[in-house]
Amino acid sequence: CLNLRNQRARNITLPAGARAVLSCRSPRLVWTRDNLRDRQRVVHWDLVRRSPEYSVERVLDMSPGARQRVYNSFNKDRVSIPETAFNDGNFSLIINNVVATDKGVYTCNLHHHYCQVHRNIQIQLNVTKSEDRVRRVFVVLLGSSVVLPCVNRRPLWREGAQESQQQVVHWDYQAPGVRPDRAERLVDLYASGERRDYGPLFSQNKMSLDEDAFTLGDFSLSISDLKTADIGLYSCHLHHHYCGIQERRIFRLTVGAPPPSNPATSAPTTVQSNELPEPRDFVLLM
Repeated sequence: CLNLRNQRARNITLPAGARAVLSCRSPRLVWTRDNLRDRQRVVHWDLVRRSPEYSVERVLDMSPGARQRVYNSFNKDRVSIPETAFNDGNFSLIINNVVATDKGVYTCNLHHHYCQVHRNIQIQLNVTKSEDRVRRVFVVLLGSSVVLPCVNRRPLWREGAQESQQQVVHWDYQAPGVRPDRAERLVDLYASGERRDYGPLFSQNKMSLDEDAFTLGDFSLSISDLKTADIGLYSCHLHHHYCGIQERRIFRLTVGAPPPSNPATSAPTTVQSNELPEPRDFVLLM
């Protein structure tokens, strides 16, 4: 039996909403010949925060033959380690959809009390603002309609929506040549059911959102009777203030006239207004 030395802390920086894998491996805790003393092996992950006040929080722990125990209800189904950890030595902590409050120093503590094997690995996790993306460029015909997709079906958004959780989605419009900080607010939609429209576009039924947007996790914006004045950038902003989650999706909309008919052809070509070209993806980093 060996006493394993600690390792220096490593730094990992990820944008909010990403999936974090904090690596912790030790083949020396893989021990299959002593079922009597199986409970002597244990792993637990702790989180140390230094601001606003110093605190230490147990994230989860697990021993062979027992389910891993997650201590914070917010982390249920979000934080885990592989169920096969004691078989393959992979005790890495997986955090899905990281948020700002996940920032801190994580310590993987591995113990085999009978063999007096002790090891801890420290990892500093930093969380930055989520990346903004120009997801698609839509080129559509005058007078047609378009749906700008903004979908987030994670349970965090669709289940247990309460006003106190301050879940809100809003759409902005940025005309060509207008600075981002001068973008026009189109609508605010709250999980409580409240909706605030800015301007007449929604009352005139030119723009619309699904009434069950938070239930469905679908916050897509529909725009009808498109005109050249509708050209520009449209952005969908998702905020979960209680959990510190922010996401933004940006779409560039171009409106054009249908191609002129060619009299030399035997039959005119009919262009369906709902046939869109293959979208192109762009990435815009903050």
